[in-house]
Amino acid sequence: MANLETITEHERILQEIESTDTACVGPTLRSVYDDQPNAHKRFMEKLDARIRNHDREIEKMCNFHHQGFVDAITELLKVRADAEKLMGQVSDTNRRLQDAGREVWHSLALLVCLPLDGQKKRIYYSALKTMEQLQNIYIPRVSQYRFCQIMAETLPKLREEIKEISMSDLKDFLESIRKHSDKIVLAWDGRHHTSQSMRAFGVGLRLKGTWVRKCFFNFVSFLFKVLTVQDLVDFSPVYRCLHIYTVLGDRETFENYYRKQRKKQARLVLQPQSNMHETMEGYRKYFNQIVGFFVVEDHILHATQGLVTRAFTDELWNMALSKIIAVLRTHSSYCNDPDLVLELKNLIVIFADTLQGYGFPVNRLFDLLFEVRDQYNETLLKKWALVFRDIFEQDNYSPIPVENEEEYKAVISRFPFHDAEIEKQQFPKKLPMSQSVPQIYSQVKEFIYASLKFSESLHRSSTEIDDMLRKSTNLLLTRTLSSCLQNLIKKPHIGLTELVQIIINTTHLEHACKYLEDFITNITNVSPETVHTTRLYGLSTFKDARHAAEGEIYTKLNQKIDEFIQLADYEWGMAESDGRASGYLIDLINFLRSTFQVFTHLPGKVAQTACMSACKHLATSLMQMLLDTELKQISMGAIQQFNLDVIQCELFASSEPVPGFQGDTLQLAFIDLRQLLDLFMVWDWSTYLADYGQPTSKYLRVNPSTALALLEKMKDTSKKNIIFSQFRKNDRDKQKLIETVVKQLRSLTWLTNQ
Repeated sequence: MANLETITEHERILQEIESTDTACVGPTLRSVYDDQPNAHKRFMEKLDARIRNHDREIEKMCNFHHQGFVDAITELLKVRADAEKLMGQVSDTNRRLQDAGREVWHSLALLVCLPLDGQKKRIYYSALKTMEQLQNIYIPRVSQYRFCQIMAETLPKLREEIKEISMSDLKDFLESIRKHSDKIVLAWDGRHHTSQSMRAFGVGLRLKGTWVRKCFFNFVSFLFKVLTVQDLVDFSPVYRCLHIYTVLGDRETFENYYRKQRKKQARLVLQPQSNMHETMEGYRKYFNQIVGFFVVEDHILHATQGLVTRAFTDELWNMALSKIIAVLRTHSSYCNDPDLVLELKNLIVIFADTLQGYGFPVNRLFDLLFEVRDQYNETLLKKWALVFRDIFEQDNYSPIPVENEEEYKAVISRFPFHDAEIEKQQFPKKLPMSQSVPQIYSQVKEFIYASLKFSESLHRSSTEIDDMLRKSTNLLLTRTLSSCLQNLIKKPHIGLTELVQIIINTTHLEHACKYLEDFITNITNVSPETVHTTRLYGLSTFKDARHAAEGEIYTKLNQKIDEFIQLADYEWGMAESDGRASGYLIDLINFLRSTFQVFTHLPGKVAQTACMSACKHLATSLMQMLLDTELKQISMGAIQQFNLDVIQCELFASSEPVPGFQGDTLQLAFIDLRQLLDLFMVWDWSTYLADYGQPTSKYLRVNPSTALALLEKMKDTSKKNIIFSQFRKNDRDKQKLIETVVKQLRSLTWLTNQ
C-alpha cells in the first residue's frame, strides 16, 4: 500500500511539473524531499522513465511528420513573398492594438500590487521586491493617478512595518534560544556517548588538529547518527531579519542589535545556580546552556556573512572562559566526594573537546583540570584516611597465623613478603607482620588506580601521567598514612606489645615501597630511571612512624616504671634492712624481663635503646626517691635496704635482658647510685674527699651536692634524734666528723657551682 501511494503521489508531482510554470516548480520538488526516506530516489527513477517515454514519442512524431515537414518547407519557400507582405500587415495591426490596449495596461498595474499582501503570509522578501518594482517601474508610468500617489506615500510605512515584524520574530527567536539549548545539547550528548562508546571499544585516540578532529566527529556522526544544530534549531527568523535589513540598507543596525543581545544572553548563561555543586545535574545543566549558546554562534558565524565575526565570537568565548574557570574553581572546592569530582572532570573534558571541535581554544580548561585534579586528590586523601583508620582500628596487632599453604599464598598474593627462614618452617606458622600490612598495601594500590582515573582523556603523555601518580602517591604516604600512623601511636589503648608490632609493620611496609614503584611503572610504562621521574619518598613516612613508635615505647616503659615506683613503701627510719629486696622492685624487674622478651622481633638497636632507656629511668627515679626534699630523715638501715634493691637492678642489667650490649654497658646506668651507696655503706669519706676531682677517683660519679643532701638527712639535728644516738654514746667524735664532712661538702658544692 505504501509503495502504491508513493507511485500515485509521484505521478501527481510529474503532472504538476509538466503543467506548472517553471518559477513555481520549487515547492513541488521540495515535497519529494520532505517525503519518506529514499522517496527522492524512487521519484528520480520515475522521472527518468517519463523522460524516456517522451523521447520515444518525440522520435515517433518526428519520423511520422518528416516528409510533411519537407513538403511544408517547400511550400513556405513558395509563399516567401506573401510572408513579407503579411509581416507588414501584422506590424500595422500591432500598432493599432497597442493604442487600443493602453487603458487595459493601466488597469493591469493594479493587479501587480497584489503581492504586497504577501507580508501577511510572512513572504517579506517578495513583498519588498514588489515594492521596489512598483516604486521604480510601475508607479512612475501611472503617477498621474491619485491612488498611485497614495501608494507611493504608503510604501515607506509598509517597509517599516516589515522591519518591525521581522525584528519581532528575531526577538522571539532570541528569547527562546535558551530553551533550545536542551535540544542542542543532544548533539553534545551524542558526542559524549560516542566518546564513551569509542573508549569501550578500546580506541585510544588523541585528536590533534582541527581537520583530524572534524574527520573523527564526522565518522562518529555517521556511526551514531549525531544530530547537528541545523536539525534542532530553526534559524529562519535570523536569516529573514538579516536579509530584510540588508535589502533596506540598515544591516549595521541589525548587526549591532544582534551582538548586543547575544552578549547579554551570554552573561545570563554563564551565571550558575548557587547549589550547582550539590549534584552533577547542576553542572550538566550549566554546561548545556554554554554549549548551546556557542554552537548557535558558531553556526551563525559560518551561515551568515558578517552578522557575527570571528573576533566577536573570540571575545565572547574569552569572556565566557574566564567566568567558567572562576565558577568551576569555586564550586568544585565545595565537593568532598571523589566520584563527583571525577564525573565533573569527565564532563569538563567532553565540554572542552566539544567546543574545541567548533574551533574554540580550550587550553585554559585543561589547565584548570590540574587544579581540579588537586581537589580530586584531596578528596581521595580524605577518603583513604578513613579507610586507613578503619584498618588500624580492626587490627589485632599480632603476627598473621597461617595454617596451610593456601592461606600462606593468599597473604603473599596481597603483599610482597619473602623470608627464606619462614618459608622453611612447617605449617602452622606465623608471619611477622599483622593483618593491617597487606590491607594497607592493597589500599595504596587501590588509591593509585583511583588517581589514575583522573588522568584518562586529559591528552597527557605517559611521563606526565607517571609523574601525577607518583606525586599523589607520595602525598598519600607522607601525609595521610603518616598522620594515621602518628595518631594510632598516640592512642591510649596502644600498649607496648602493639607498639612493637607497629614498628615491625612499618619496617615491612617500608620494604614494600619498591614494589609500589614497580606497580606504577607497569601502569605507565615509564621507567623510574627516566630523567625527571618523581621517586616515591614514602620511606620517610615509615621511618618517622617507627621513630615515633620507638619514642612512645620509651615513654610507656618509663610510665610503667613510674607506676611501680609509686608502689614503693620504704620505712626510712628502720634500724636495719629485711635482708631481701622490696616486693615492688621484684615485680618491676619481672615486668621488664617479660617486656624485653617481646622485643626479640624488633631491630636490635631499638630493643637495646629501649632497655638502656628503661634502666636509666629506673636509676634516675631511685635517685630522686633518695633525694626527695619531702624526705627529711634516713636511717642507715633504710640505706642498706635501698642498697639491696639497687643490687637487684644491677643483677637484671648484667643478665643481658636484650642481646647486643658489650661488657657492663647496661650496668653503667646504675653507676651513680652504686658509688653513692658504696660511699655511705663503707663510710669512706676520707677517700672521697682526698680523691675528689681525680679521674681515678673511686667515687668519681658522686656529686658533692648529692652526697651533702643525703648526709643532711642522716645528720643528728636535735637531742631527740635517735639515728645517731649510738654514736653520741660510744664516740662523740664521730658526730664531729660528720659536721666536718658536711662543712667540706658544702665547700665543694660552692666551688662546683662557681
